[in-house]
Amino acid sequence: MNRWIKFSLVAAGYLLWVIWLGNFWWLFGLVIIFDLYITKKVKWAFWKKTYKEGEKRNVALEWVDAIIFALIAATFVKSFFFEAYMIPTSSMENTLMTGDYLFVGKLKYGPKRPQHPLTIPLTHNVIFGKESYTRLIERPYKRMAGFSRVSRNDMVVFNFPHGDTVLVNYPTDDYYTHVRLNGRKSTLEHYGPVKSRPPGKEDNYVKRCVAVAGDTLELKNGKVYVNSIPQPVFSGIRNTYTVVTDGQPLNQRILEKYRISPAETYFDNRLPGYPALPLNEEHAGELAALRSIVSVTQNIDVFPPDYPDSQLMLFPFATSPDFPWTRDNYGPLWIPQAGAKVTLTPMNIPLYRRIITSYEGHTLEERDGAYYIDGKQTTEYTFEQDYFFMIGDNRHNSLDSRYWGFVPEDRIVGNPVVVWFSTDKHKTFPSNIRWDRILKFSFK
Repeated sequence: MNRWIKFSLVAAGYLLWVIWLGNFWWLFGLVIIFDLYITKKVKWAFWKKTYKEGEKRNVALEWVDAIIFALIAATFVKSFFFEAYMIPTSSMENTLMTGDYLFVGKLKYGPKRPQHPLTIPLTHNVIFGKESYTRLIERPYKRMAGFSRVSRNDMVVFNFPHGDTVLVNYPTDDYYTHVRLNGRKSTLEHYGPVKSRPPGKEDNYVKRCVAVAGDTLELKNGKVYVNSIPQPVFSGIRNTYTVVTDGQPLNQRILEKYRISPAETYFDNRLPGYPALPLNEEHAGELAALRSIVSVTQNIDVFPPDYPDSQLMLFPFATSPDFPWTRDNYGPLWIPQAGAKVTLTPMNIPLYRRIITSYEGHTLEERDGAYYIDGKQTTEYTFEQDYFFMIGDNRHNSLDSRYWGFVPEDRIVGNPVVVWFSTDKHKTFPSNIRWDRILKFSFK
């Protein structure tokens, strides 16, 4: 009787998972569960040995059994519940710090069904410098039910939209930026070769979602406005300031108090001071009150944008006067929404070209002033999915949607749930461990 109770509990849980997955071919798995608990005709764990009484146990086989179970369990958890991630850059400081080790949750927005199931367990896209997946099996995008949708001001982990083409020798560089600035031929000669990655296998990024589908976004003097409403104040959001001192650098304790990375503390003796010190408004006010500080002035980019933020760097990469934007004065920009229809014009084609061709898989041609999508002349386009606009909290040290555009809904991975460990690469052990960030659940 006990085996029937176990079978019923496991089968019920499995059935709920199949309903959540939405692929009822997996119902055939109930046959395997039935055999495991009831009929026991097939030796599914063929590598396991059945020992006779008094027989010496094979330690190697037991290790194989433990490793196989761990890999299956970890792959299942990684695919549908949680994924480990490490913050590699300062784009979200001080909300998320370089060296933070996160668990990224997938239940809030719903996990994506694995599009490339033939992947080496516990890897994302690379192992030992080689691709860790094969494209023999490719399935269309499908998201399972989640608890909510991506909302404004959420911190979101997503697949880098421009990561579908990667410079093999410079994998952290944006291939498309190099092509715009240097031309494709020169890029391949100096930085190539390149490799392509399918949707879902691009590198993971984390930013704050400042605008969702249907919103109108604008940055005015470094402040974000969505639908003409200013973004709420978050203590982690920083801009850079020109800080003029009495001639001496700031005490290291002050820089550590404000958690300013040594990489961002360049002191210019000619100023004298710091030409680009990342601070939030509260810390800027505190710093200005110090006796050794002459002035604290927020850096605001006005048009034309300063080097290196030329118009070819800022989305939509158009040098026309229609887009007199900088990283601090940007927009207004409408965020595309699934089902919304737009009239195609020379002004908005730079905004939507990559959506039409790369994210939604159509061909787009322009001939004699007319537009052809999939070979058919048209004046309109209807978006097939929602899009989002992501910006890093460390506003002047973040490559984000201002530099590569919209994030498609099918690239959303999840949300940061907890920082389980954190280290500072600029310090030595044990002072490099950020004890106050271990098991940190709040990121506002």
